[in-house]
Amino acid sequence: MSIKEMIREHPQVGDDYNEDLGEAVKHAMYCAAICNSCADACSAEQMDMSECIRKCMDCADICQAVSRVAARRTAGNTVVIKSLLEACVIACKICAEECAKHDNAHCKRCEKMCRECFEDCVKALQGMQEAALS
Repeated sequence: MSIKEMIREHPQVGDDYNEDLGEAVKHAMYCAAICNSCADACSAEQMDMSECIRKCMDCADICQAVSRVAARRTAGNTVVIKSLLEACVIACKICAEECAKHDNAHCKRCEKMCRECFEDCVKALQGMQEAALS
């Protein structure tokens, strides 16, 4: 099962399917789960990981909001979707930078996922802006 297929099959999407937005939704879902798991793993570390935990939790929540709101296609609320994508870009950048400071496998994985999600959200935003100009 694919969230991208689900969005594409929505009755109001039709020929207006945005592949970049679909990819951003998919990776935001993954990023939310990975950031949440990283925050939990950080809480089990011996050192103080409170800043990393906070940034991972914030990123997870924002990514979750992107995946939920951007997957809703009825009467496309593009202003809100764009705002969430912009927030996701910021949250993923901040989280990736924080996780890059730590030398453990879970933070390295989280950093990588955040960077992928960041890139996908930027592409989705660009695609939405180009579509608006057309």
